[in-house]
Amino acid sequence: MTQAVSLSFFRFGGATGRLWAFAQMGFARLALPKTADLAFWKLCGSGTGEGFTPVPNTAVYAILATWPDTATARARVADAPVWRRYRARALESWTVFLTPTSARGLWSGTAPFIPGPAAAAATARPALAALTRATIRPLVAARFWRRVPDISARIGADTNVAFKIGIGEVPLLHQITFSIWPSEAAMAAFARTGPHAQAIRAVRDEGWFREELYARFAVDGDMGSWNGTSPLTRLEAA
Repeated sequence: MTQAVSLSFFRFGGATGRLWAFAQMGFARLALPKTADLAFWKLCGSGTGEGFTPVPNTAVYAILATWPDTATARARVADAPVWRRYRARALESWTVFLTPTSARGLWSGTAPFIPGPAAAAATARPALAALTRATIRPLVAARFWRRVPDISARIGADTNVAFKIGIGEVPLLHQITFSIWPSEAAMAAFARTGPHAQAIRAVRDEGWFREELYARFAVDGDMGSWNGTSPLTRLEAA
């Protein structure tokens, strides 16, 4: 079997819905371990704008999870109580299903993404998703976040990116970026130039991160909608 990853996003409206979602950052932690077949999981909030900012977006939350295979991932996201409760309260929800093709680094001391035998075949597909996760050293957090507005503006203006968001477990100190691209070349053109490349050099030279993880995935499909449509339709157009 090849590991599958689901990343689910939920948009909430009104004070009641947003307060419920915020409370689930605590309460859902009690229920998620009871979900059948669930291995690694994280509950996340998001940032405003493109998501790559330190200012919380109280309307958008995410659940990342790993499963033994794609069929199980789809079944559990559709039927497991936690996901059903989130969808019942949310104005809109969208889940993307992924196959890990490469991963290096740790998340909370573990290696959560396991590229399997099907990874080589998956990398033959042109579209890909990229996820980075870092624990920022508190003493350099201000310098890190000063870099972010330029990066956020640039990725927001990039017509190649099909979907992008910044999420995290702990505001300011735990940062996750997730993006979907039509090709390796399109992603590399963004990552290796401009403010993003400058920030990566600073990370290496100044040791900004206490823990970091970089992973890539093949995009296997989705469920639901975001902003009224599937973000994957942009991949089909590309």
